[in-house]
Amino acid sequence: MHERIDDSPSAPPDTAAVPIAHGGNLHEAAARYRIPYPQWLDLSTGINPHGYPVPPVPADVWRRLPDEGDGFAARAALYYGAPDAAHVLPVAGSQAAIRALPALLPRATVGIAPLTYGEYAPAFARAGHEVAPLEVQRDTLPATLTHVAIVNPNNPTATRLDASRLLRWHAQLRTRGGTLLVDEAFADTLPDASLAASTHRDGLIVLRSPGKFFGLAGVRAGFVLAAPALLTTLRESLGAWTVSGPARHAVSAALADTAWQVRMRARLADESARLIELLRSYGFVTHGTPLFAWTDDARAAALHEALAQRGVWTRLFARSLAASSDSVRVGLPGTEAEWRRFEQRLQEAMRAIDAAPTD
Repeated sequence: MHERIDDSPSAPPDTAAVPIAHGGNLHEAAARYRIPYPQWLDLSTGINPHGYPVPPVPADVWRRLPDEGDGFAARAALYYGAPDAAHVLPVAGSQAAIRALPALLPRATVGIAPLTYGEYAPAFARAGHEVAPLEVQRDTLPATLTHVAIVNPNNPTATRLDASRLLRWHAQLRTRGGTLLVDEAFADTLPDASLAASTHRDGLIVLRSPGKFFGLAGVRAGFVLAAPALLTTLRESLGAWTVSGPARHAVSAALADTAWQVRMRARLADESARLIELLRSYGFVTHGTPLFAWTDDARAAALHEALAQRGVWTRLFARSLAASSDSVRVGLPGTEAEWRRFEQRLQEAMRAIDAAPTD
C-alpha cells in the first residue's frame, strides 16, 4: 500500500515545519500510481465542480491597480450578512489570514478540533501559541483555553455547530481576553450557521471564501469579517493590493448573482444526497455537507487505495494522534459521465476490497 498522507492539525508545535497535505494534489497521484494526469477523476477536494461562470474581464481591469474604493468589501458584507463594509477585509484567500492572524493575538492556549483543516495548528504554533485538542460538543470550554479556532461546518468530518453554541463559546473566551475564530469556508450552502452578522463583537473573527461554493478556488480571494480595529491591524500586516483586480471582478459578479446562488444550492443538495446514498449502498456510514461526503469506516483506507488504483483520487486522512481511525473524503463528480465513471469504479473497488484477504 502507498504511503499515507497525514493531516494531523492538532499535533504538537514542533510539527509546524512538517509539510501539510491538501486535496487537489493530482500530479502527485499521477506520478505515484503511474496513471496519466488527464485520465484521473479528481474527487479529492470539496470545491464545487459547477463553478460560477465568470463574465469576461474588462481590459482596464488588467491595467489598473486594485482599487479599494470599488465597493468590493461592501458587496461581500451584503452577501455574507456582515454589519457593513468596515467589518470586511478582502484577502488573498483565507489561507493568508490563517497565516497572519495568530501573530496578532496574545500568545496563549488555542483549542482546535483533533481532525479539521490542517493549516490552523501549525499557524498558531509558529506564532508561539500552545495548541490543545478541542472537544466540539461541549457547551463550556475548559478554563485552560484562551482562543478557539473552529471550522463550521467542519472539514472533513462535516460536523456542524449551532450559532448559539459558538456565541456562548465567544462569551466565555472574552472573559479571558480571548478570541473565537470561525472558518466558514463551507457555510455558503448552510447560511443559517453563519456568525457573520455578529462580527461587530470584539474577539470574534469569521473567515469566508468564495472558493468552495462558487468553485473559484483559483482566484485566491477571501474575506476576514471582524471588528474594524482588528482588520486595520491585519491590513497593515498584509500590505496593499492583496486581492487582484481580475479576482475582484470575478468574485463581485458571483456575490451579486442571487439567482445562480439559489439554483446552485438546490443542485448541490440533490447531488450530495446522491453521493451519500451511493456510498451508503455499500455499507459506509457517511456524513457530509452539500459539497462532499466523509466516512471513517474501517474500510476507508482500502477504499481510497482501490479507487486510486482505478484513477479516482479521493482525500485520505490517515490514522494519527489526531484521528483514531483512517477516514476518506469524497467530492462531487461534475458531469453525468463522471458520475457513471465513479459508480463503475466504486463498484470495481468494492469487489476488490471484498475479495482481498483479511488479517
